[in-house]
Amino acid sequence: MKNLDVLSALFVGIDVSAASNVVCAIDFHSNKLLAFSVSNNHPGAAEIAERICALMDSSSFKTVIFALESTSFYNIHIANFLASDQSLMPFNPFVYCLNPKMTANYRKSFIGMDKTDPKDAFLLADFARVGRINTHPWRGSQFLALQRLTRHRLHIVEAMSREKAYMVSNIFLKFSELSVLKEDQHPFTSNYTATAEAVLTEMLTVDELVNMHVEELISFICNASRNRFHDPEKVAAILQKAARDSYRLDRCLYEPLTISIASSFNLLSAYQAEIKSIEKAIEKTIRGLNHSEYQCLLSIPGIGPVYSSGILAEIGSISAFHSQDAIAKYAGLVWKQNQSGNFQAEDTSLSKAGNRYLRYYLIEAANSVRHHIPEYNHFYHKKLAEVKTHQHKRALALTSRKLIRLIYGLLDKNQLYSQMRVVSTT
Repeated sequence: MKNLDVLSALFVGIDVSAASNVVCAIDFHSNKLLAFSVSNNHPGAAEIAERICALMDSSSFKTVIFALESTSFYNIHIANFLASDQSLMPFNPFVYCLNPKMTANYRKSFIGMDKTDPKDAFLLADFARVGRINTHPWRGSQFLALQRLTRHRLHIVEAMSREKAYMVSNIFLKFSELSVLKEDQHPFTSNYTATAEAVLTEMLTVDELVNMHVEELISFICNASRNRFHDPEKVAAILQKAARDSYRLDRCLYEPLTISIASSFNLLSAYQAEIKSIEKAIEKTIRGLNHSEYQCLLSIPGIGPVYSSGILAEIGSISAFHSQDAIAKYAGLVWKQNQSGNFQAEDTSLSKAGNRYLRYYLIEAANSVRHHIPEYNHFYHKKLAEVKTHQHKRALALTSRKLIRLIYGLLDKNQLYSQMRVVSTT
C-alpha cells in the first residue's frame, strides 16, 4: 500500500466463509457506505463487483482496497475473482489476504465489539483504512498455480514425515534393536533404505536373520544394496548382533507387522515418485514468472529450482517488502523478546506467526546453502556451539535469517550472487 492516496480510496472488508461473503465498504473517515451479504460463488462475486463499481462511479474514489482473511481455501476464489475482474480494473483494485492473527489482535482495540460476520467485515475494512496492511496484494492465477504446486509438495513431504514417524513403532516391535541403534553403529544410513526395506519385509522374524548362514546373509545384503557396501561382512555382523539383542514376539505378530511395514514402504515409494512429478511441474511453471528474480535465487549455491520456486511463490515481487526485516516477519523468522526492567531472558522462542510455507522453504534452502557456501557453514556451526538445547533447529533458523538478508539484497538490486560477491570485495 505504498504511495497510496488514502483519502481517495474505498476500503472493502469481506468476511469469507464456505457459504457466504459478508461485505462492508467504508471511506477514510469510517463512514459505512455499503453493507450486504452474498453467496460465496461466481454470481455472488459478480454482484460484489457490480455494487462496488456502481459506488465508485457515483463517487470520487479512485482506488478500491479489498481486505480478506486467509481462511483455509475459501478465500481463494473470491480473491482471484476480484483481482482479475475486468469491470474493477479502471479502479486499480488491490486485494489483500490477511493473516487472521493480525486482525485478531487488531480486534482487541475495539473494546466490547460483538463477534458477528458484519462486524468482522467492518473490522477488515478498518484494518486496511488505518494502513496496517504490510503484505503484498493478491498476485493472480499464475502465482496461484505455482503456489498450489509448491504447497502441495510440502504437503507430500509432511505426509512422508508422518509415515516415517508411524513406521518407527512397527519397526521397533519387529526388530527392536535396529530401530534404536545410533548413527555410527547402524548398518545402514537409515531404516528407510532399500536394504533396510529388504531386511524388514523379506524376513518374517529376527530369528531368521540370526540363524542365516553368514555367507548367505552377505549375499542377501549385496543383492539388496546392489553391491553398494564396501564392507558387507561388517554389515552382516552388525545385523546379526542387533537381531540377537532384539526382543522376541509371539510368532502370530510377525506377519501383521511385516505387512504393515511393507505397506509403509510402498507409501513412501509412492510419495517419492509424486514429489519428483510435482518438482517437474514446478520447474515448468516457474519459467514464465519473475524470470530475473528466479535467476537471482538460482545463482545462490545450494538453491535449486524447487527452493527458488517455493520462496518466490510466497513472496512474489520483492517490491512488496520494504526491507529484509519485513520478509523475516512475514515468514515468522523473528524472535519474541522477553524483557522486563533490567531482566533480559536468554531463551526466546521463534514467532512462527507468519507464512509457514515461506518459512519451510527458507529453512530448507538455508540447510542446503550451508553445505555449499563456507561462510554459511561457519555461521551455522558457530550458532550450533552457542547453546546446549535445540542446537540444530536454532542454528538453522538463524542461518535462515542470515540467508534472508542475502536474498533481499540480490532481489532488490537485481543481481546474481557471484556478481554481488565480486562487487562487495572490490
